[in-house]
Amino acid sequence: MKSILKLALSLMVFATVACVGLAFVYEGTKEQISVNQSAKLNNALKEIFGEDAESDEITDLPISSNNAVTFTAAYRVKKGNAVTGIALTAQDTGFSDILEALVGIGSDGKIVGVRVLKDTDTPGLGAKAALPAFYGQFAGMAANGTIKVTKDGGAVEAITAATITSRAVSLLVNTAGDAGKKWLAAEGALK
Repeated sequence: MKSILKLALSLMVFATVACVGLAFVYEGTKEQISVNQSAKLNNALKEIFGEDAESDEITDLPISSNNAVTFTAAYRVKKGNAVTGIALTAQDTGFSDILEALVGIGSDGKIVGVRVLKDTDTPGLGAKAALPAFYGQFAGMAANGTIKVTKDGGAVEAITAATITSRAVSLLVNTAGDAGKKWLAAEGALK
């Protein structure tokens, strides 16, 4: 009985030390993680809309037309004084976890570009959604609700063995495209 109590006490001490250590590491890296996430987002916006584009966050988020997709942020994109597009950060559930992408919609009503910001699906399969070979397919597609994988009658080539993730990204792009087009029309920026 004494050895069990001694073992339990040792385990409790180790667990407490580990928790305290993790808390210190988290506090020490929290600010840098935030800076890195902001830099990643700004880089993605520049990659989609070009180096000369300026963006500012929109506080009144567009409404998602699909309950599975939520918008976590929106950015008005300008070149000079003219609004040239909108970028929406959208989330949906992929194969195993939350999938987050930045979707750019131009004032012509077409998808300017897509960047997958968070994808923790199966490495080597669903995680390929974050590669340019996959997300590059969306650029130039009309934001009219018809973006689908080829298995569903669309033009998007699904990732081999990752159809669920491919469908999830297509849904994100469709939903963001719809909301972005409506926002651009309301702003008088849709051509």
